[in-house]
Amino acid sequence: MSDIPPRDPRDPAILRIADIPVTERGGGARTIPLVTKALGTTQMLNGITMFGPGAEIPLHCHNCEESVCVIEGEAVFEIDGVETAMTQYDTTWIPPGVPHRFRNPSTAQGLKIFWTYASPDATRTLMATGETRAVSSEHAGAGHGKT
Repeated sequence: MSDIPPRDPRDPAILRIADIPVTERGGGARTIPLVTKALGTTQMLNGITMFGPGAEIPLHCHNCEESVCVIEGEAVFEIDGVETAMTQYDTTWIPPGVPHRFRNPSTAQGLKIFWTYASPDATRTLMATGETRAVSSEHAGAGHGKT
């Protein structure tokens, strides 16, 4: 039995990254979900995705706006078939329905991005297959350490 009382979802929270499980996404990408519905958010969803050397995610789009900031390493951002190099703190804004992806061009260094969706019900549609699923489903079983 825990000594920590249940948290009211209307209360603010501090998330301790060391207390949040990492979700393996496949292809060398791992995600740490931060602000999620489980925490009580009603307007947004965010987290950090880490890419190993050479890792990439497939071309996809979302049902809501997304913003991504490179927090460590270098990235290649692809949108409309055009690839653009990004470095630390470079930030994107992606409207709903626009296919895009990120990849780590380095063969030696990792890449970390901080992402925010404008809805906790954000979906990801893979362009290659048309498969759509909730972004939050990629974080199944991830709890949150809060103080």
